[in-house]
Parts: sequence; structure tokens; C-alpha cells
Amino acid sequence: MGKYFGTDGFRGEANVVLTVEHAFKVGRYLGWYLSKEHRAKIVIGKDTRRSSYMFEDALSAGLTASGADVYLLHVTTTPSVSYVVRTEGFDCGIMISASHNPFYDNGIKIINSQGQKLEADIENEIEKYIDGEISEIPYATRENIGKTVDYSVGRNRYIGYLISIATRSFKDKKVGIDCSNGSASSIAKNVFDALGAKTFVINSEPSGTNINMNCGSTHIEVLSQFVKDNNLDVGFAYDGDADRCIAVDENGEVVDGDSIMYVCGVYMKEHGELENDTVVTTIMSNIGLYLAFDEAGIKYEKTQVGDKYVCENMMKNGFSLGGEQSGHIIFLKNATTGDGILTSLKVMEAMLEKKASLATLRRELKIFPQLLVNVPVTDKDKVLNHPDIKAIQENVTNELGNKGRLLLRPSGTEPLIRVMVEAESDEKCKQYVDAVVEVVEKVK
Repeated sequence: MGKYFGTDGFRGEANVVLTVEHAFKVGRYLGWYLSKEHRAKIVIGKDTRRSSYMFEDALSAGLTASGADVYLLHVTTTPSVSYVVRTEGFDCGIMISASHNPFYDNGIKIINSQGQKLEADIENEIEKYIDGEISEIPYATRENIGKTVDYSVGRNRYIGYLISIATRSFKDKKVGIDCSNGSASSIAKNVFDALGAKTFVINSEPSGTNINMNCGSTHIEVLSQFVKDNNLDVGFAYDGDADRCIAVDENGEVVDGDSIMYVCGVYMKEHGELENDTVVTTIMSNIGLYLAFDEAGIKYEKTQVGDKYVCENMMKNGFSLGGEQSGHIIFLKNATTGDGILTSLKVMEAMLEKKASLATLRRELKIFPQLLVNVPVTDKDKVLNHPDIKAIQENVTNELGNKGRLLLRPSGTEPLIRVMVEAESDEKCKQYVDAVVEVVEKVK
């Protein structure tokens, strides 16, 4: 990770950590860098945060001042930006979003011409420019100044693409959708309605300050209760930029990213669509998922946390399915990034083609209890390398043996150490997490 760019872009509190000056300079450098041989075309999308409009203006100013043309998708999802970039010949895409973070945070995610996260070496050059380590780059003048174009048509094409993916009508299926008062609010209902579902939507009235607030994939209990109260067949919850999805079955039980990968992995294997019978996961996936994959004859690979690493592995090895427990699921035939709405359609396909409920499709998966606690710290590397931390890690790992595991890792987007334990019972998870957190609190 760089000074500003983490695993998911440049993120922080708006005008505190991430300022309009930062956004302007990101635009200035990208516009200049990508316009060296031709006038660059760059597409921008944003989520529903109040500050997203401010950052859109700053980025557009920087890009056009450097000679690039800017195409505005307006409020849309991260995967829609990726789709438009790779299918319509753009040099680059930018998504303004802090994903699942609270409204006062925001972020700049840069997507390359292949629809994937921008290469780290270019991010490093942008950081040098922001810090004044690169000499000032020229402004475009006269007819070389870039233009800004309304491009809401790109978002509409993405909606049409999603609709085209479905293999069956959703007629008579009662589907709940939690849009998290975010980007999905402008897309999800249109897709499900067009496919014939009886669509029940909640948290789809963004105000600029209510994104992710007690709703969406990070507050799945809201959708769970809604599905039960309304006797729905299934529910899907998205995060602020809709690149992740957490589902709820007909009983209101949570179906996280691991469970979705299991359901879709088994279905794809049965239909000959799971390349090399392999699913790519991260180190955060549950032990129970791997045991269930073993039973189903499905192989798996593990990457570090971050859907960009999952995608890199999939691209390198030609795998067709991968994702994260948090709900970033990649179906490489259809997308090069996590896509919450696409994931919903794939789950619906498995349910409809197999004529089975979501609870039935996942019943062979036995998830180990897991507890994750985030501990705020000022120096993540110092904490992780402290001898007391290494000692407690070794002790807990030895005590868990092959019946659980401990994972300590730094957040890629926030000043946090994530402490996660899997074990045979909730009590053991809490026992070991508490023991590790106590040490982290002492040395932080």
C-alpha cells in the first residue's frame, strides 16, 4: 500500500484526509499521463454521498485542465464504471465512493482500461505528484482543453447488460432488496422489475448523509427481518457502491460471501462452468467453506484480502469464480470486479434452475463460528511486529490446532488491526479474540 492509495483506492474523511485539492491533483496527473499520445477519454461515476458531487467537480476540473475529456455517469455503481470502461473504449474510469464507510468518508477508486483496479506503479506516481515530488505538469490550452459530457446513457447500457444475463424470468418470485441508500438505488429495482420479480425495496431514498446508515450489507439484520416480515423468497443487500452483496434466505438467515461462493460454485461445477473446478477465495474465508468444497470436489486457492488480488489470481489462472466473505464476488465471464447486483442474478439463476430455495442450496455448508473485532491503532506495522503480538499469535494458534485459526491483519483502508478467530464454538472465539485484543490494546 502507498501513502494515500490502499487496497481500494484513496479513502478517508472528506476534506480532512481526502480533500478537493487531492482530487484535483489526481485528475491533473491522470489527464496528463493518459493524454500523452491521444486525447484521453475518462468516465466518472459517483455514489450518493454529499461530498461525491464536490469530488466529481474537482476531478473533472483536473482532468479537463490536463487535456482529457470527461464523461459523467452520475450516481451509479462501481461495477457499472468498470463495465463501461472495458466495453466502450475508455482509457480509464474513476469511481467516487468510500464503499461501506459512513457518509462523511469518501474515496477515489481508479479503474484501468481493462476494467480492473489501477496498477500500483501508476498510483505511486500520482502520490509523488500530490506531494510535489514531480515537477509541475503543463496545463492544456485553447482547443486542447478537455470537455465534460453527460454520459448517463452508459449507466443505462449497463442496466440492459445485467438484464440480458438472466437465464429465466423471475416471475412470481418475491425478492427483497436493501439498496443501502447508495448507488444501487438508481439501478437494482429497474433490473429486478424488468425480469418480472415482485420487488420489495428498502433503504432506497438517499439524502447524501444516510448512505450505509443502519442499512445495507453491513447491517444485514434489517433485511433479514424484512424478508421474514413480508414472507419473501430471498433478499439481497448491497453496500454504498454496490460492488458487494450479502443475501438472506427465505428463513431470514444470512448468506454471506462464503455461502454465495459455495452455492454458485456447486451450481457452476454441475453445469461445466467452473473453470478447473476451482474457486478463488481470500484468507478470510471460513474453514467450513473449504470442508464443503472438499466434499463437493471443488478445489480452491487463497489470496490476501482484497478483491483486486482475487481478480489477479483469476485472470492469471483462468478461473471463473472467486470472491470474499464480505460479499465481493467476481464472475469473470461477466465482470472484472465484484458486482453486487450481478451476484444477485447468479444466485437467482441457481435457485430457479435447480428449483430450490436458497436455504436448501446451502444446507451442506456448515460454517464455523467466527468473531472479528477491529482495534483502532496509530501504527499498524509497529503493532503487528511487536514481540508480544507475535507471542500471543503463536500461543493461540497452537491451542486452536486444526480446529480453528487466528488471523491478524491490517485494514487496507482504515487505521485498524482486524482480529479474527474461528473455532468450534462462539465461546472459544470470544475467549481467544479477547486475549489477543487485550495485547493489541497494550502495545498500540
